[in-house]
Amino acid sequence: MSDDLPAQVLRLLLLRHAKSAWPDGVADIDRPLGERGRKAAPVMGTYLARHKLVPDRALVSTAKRAQETWQLVAAALPKGIAVENTRAIYEVGSDQILSVIRAADASIRTLLVVGHNPGMEDLALELIGSGDPNTRLRLADKFPTAALAVLEFEATNWREISAGGARLAHFVTPRSLA
Repeated sequence: MSDDLPAQVLRLLLLRHAKSAWPDGVADIDRPLGERGRKAAPVMGTYLARHKLVPDRALVSTAKRAQETWQLVAAALPKGIAVENTRAIYEVGSDQILSVIRAADASIRTLLVVGHNPGMEDLALELIGSGDPNTRLRLADKFPTAALAVLEFEATNWREISAGGARLAHFVTPRSLA
């Protein structure tokens, strides 16, 4: 699915789950998407499809809101994307998310992670070394729900990615696409 990437480039798509609801008596991991989130997630899926940012594999938090986000995003993408549902990226810091990413198989050229803040924002800021400075400032200011950061690395294996090694190719939010 990553046919357009040069062999020495890996693409990491960091997608924060869409806006969730806060129903009384529901555990955090079981919180569903709210109405705003159910509208935003398909917008992000359409963006990914339109810009040919189709992952070879998706790592999706087991939290209900992340699972629902992925389902709505995936509806706009080609069928057959490999998915790994993992609790290893739920309620963890950027270092844990990065260790999960580094374990990805080298055959995966474009990897999507559907996760949570603050880990996703912290990870993006740690990894970015180049790209449009104004876009980086927008990301540093706020990584809202359903936001997508597209990072590109000159690397052939996920174990090689490191702090400051990524180029920020895109940062979009549902609001910026409205």
